[in-house]
Amino acid sequence: MLKQPLADRIRPKSFENMVGDPKLFGKNGIFPRMIAQNHIPNMILYGPSGTGKTTAANILASSSGKTLYKLNATTAGLADVKQVIAESGSLLGMGGVLLYLDEIQYFNKKQQQSLLEYIENGKITLIASTTENPYFYVYPAIISRCAVFEFKSVARDQLKLAVSAAVSLLEEESGKKISLTDGALSMIASAAAGDVRRALGLLENLCSVYEKITEETVKGFLPEVMGIGGFDKDGDGHYDLLSALQKSIRGSDPDAALFYLAKLLAGGDLISVCRRLQVIASEDIGLAYPIAAVVVRSCVESARELGLPEARIPLANAALLLATSPKSNSAEMGIIAATEAVASGKGADFPRCLQNVHFDGENVREKGQNYKYPHDYPNHYVSQQYLPDDLKNARFYTYGENKTEQAAKMYWDKIKHKP
Repeated sequence: MLKQPLADRIRPKSFENMVGDPKLFGKNGIFPRMIAQNHIPNMILYGPSGTGKTTAANILASSSGKTLYKLNATTAGLADVKQVIAESGSLLGMGGVLLYLDEIQYFNKKQQQSLLEYIENGKITLIASTTENPYFYVYPAIISRCAVFEFKSVARDQLKLAVSAAVSLLEEESGKKISLTDGALSMIASAAAGDVRRALGLLENLCSVYEKITEETVKGFLPEVMGIGGFDKDGDGHYDLLSALQKSIRGSDPDAALFYLAKLLAGGDLISVCRRLQVIASEDIGLAYPIAAVVVRSCVESARELGLPEARIPLANAALLLATSPKSNSAEMGIIAATEAVASGKGADFPRCLQNVHFDGENVREKGQNYKYPHDYPNHYVSQQYLPDDLKNARFYTYGENKTEQAAKMYWDKIKHKP
């Protein structure tokens, strides 16, 4: 008979035994309060794998007295949902039905819409989970009827607690003492990168081979590309390295940029490096050398297609191009200023000439859109108000001192007849 994975055998039956965000699972956390008040709403749980979404759904269902049904949207369809609904009217559903729908983002819009009827008539309580941002992948009408909770990667100290508890269970099951050094415990927690299931899977594999688990034995179960000390993507050290890379490029130091790039790639984190280089191209080089963003994008796509170790070559090209390029943060400063204006509530009513006006009703005092089409005027420019009245004199963008932006400024000063 096949044995259940360790992560399933040690799955907590109550929130007090869960590791993770205390705001959700702690003594005064949201979920224990729900159980205390006997109120389980429709909800969406989102976050990375191995952060407790399925465990939380199990605990909520068992505590509510409802019958739990589990479906995975990667393999289930409407027929499966309808089967659950049919059983809600049977003896099994007398106390209510809780449907746990994993990976809801794989249901298309029509399939998600079909859930609405059952949510609204109370036949089911829906707990949906997803590893993606639900506001991008879940039908808005479902989101509006659900409480949304974010599950974050589990902190390293919490992962250590889970691994230590798992060691105790394995000792109880086998009747043997397991030796796990502090260094090995820390390495397992780091390698898991916030994923409890990954940590427990690694521990179980190690215990099946070794009686004494040390840092050296843990290294044998980790891919070489992960490196040692550089693979914790959620640790402070990892983000410090990304920060050092960006600050070195911003400071126009190509040697430091190559060093921190090499250190990051030694940890095997290709994705974070690719993302950060693209951010730098727009945030720190920007309009001083706009083609840099295009070149970096090309280098990043090449790196992803090649994979490590060859990926380091196009990424080195990208890092060196950015480090040796002229710098401008005018775009970033401009969008920050504009965002602050939006947040302050300004600009609620923008000029009529910019509105998509197709019909003037009987009660409209101002007839006609009065939009001036710039291409009908010399140099494809005509003066007219674009910003709302309460922002018409605002200036969000200031031309940078670099050659490219100053050339653009000279051109438009001439066209707009500015002294």
